[in-house]
Amino acid sequence: MLKQKQRVKRQSFKPIILMGLMLMAAVTLASSALAQQAFIAHPPASGMSGEALMGKLLEHNQQRESGLRQYSSTRTYRIANSKGKVRAESEVALEYRASSGKVFKTVSEKGSGFVRGRVFKPLMESEIEAAAGRSRHDSSITPDNYTFELLGEEDVDGHHCYVAKAIPKRKAKYLFNGKIWIHTTDFAVVKIEGQPAQNPSFWIKRVDFVRRYQKVGKFWLPLKDESTSQVRVVGAHVLTINYGNYQIGQN
Repeated sequence: MLKQKQRVKRQSFKPIILMGLMLMAAVTLASSALAQQAFIAHPPASGMSGEALMGKLLEHNQQRESGLRQYSSTRTYRIANSKGKVRAESEVALEYRASSGKVFKTVSEKGSGFVRGRVFKPLMESEIEAAAGRSRHDSSITPDNYTFELLGEEDVDGHHCYVAKAIPKRKAKYLFNGKIWIHTTDFAVVKIEGQPAQNPSFWIKRVDFVRRYQKVGKFWLPLKDESTSQVRVVGAHVLTINYGNYQIGQN
């Protein structure tokens, strides 16, 4: 039984890494388990369609990406159990240059070295690969991967947004089923929430995630990620990533 629990614990970190990779790759610029609440949104007043919304998002993302040449920020990675006990935490500094990619530097760390090595390190390594164009997994929000079904309009975090259902075109663990909130004038992602399109493991009963963005100058950059995996035998693990202290510069 002890060996089985140890194996399940090792397996339980895989969906957390998966959700982190999915969130970081989903859009280039742009409660733990999600509460089941009735969704209320006003019908879109502009006659916008899901296909047109996808096109606007891609167009504006490309414009923002071409203008973001350099920035720095700090992040705090944290994993806790269902009772809120922190198992591991790392604070890192990030430097990004369009010409050379991303560099992470650890500022402080505490808790389980196993968790930091098996979860935080792979997340940072995969992000470095993606920035350098070496990512093996395409989870981007594009017409190749998703169809948008427009649900209406809604205010979220003080921003007026179109709300769309993101429907993956295939069952793949690096894609998701969920909703996406897109700013009605900036056409930038403000919020994403959902679950993997394919369950990553037998041991995982459910995985939920939420990502929020913030506007820094004219760019939309991540504010906070939270993903929760409900693991058989072990219980829940919650990964949070808080982003802050953005400094935008030029190469």
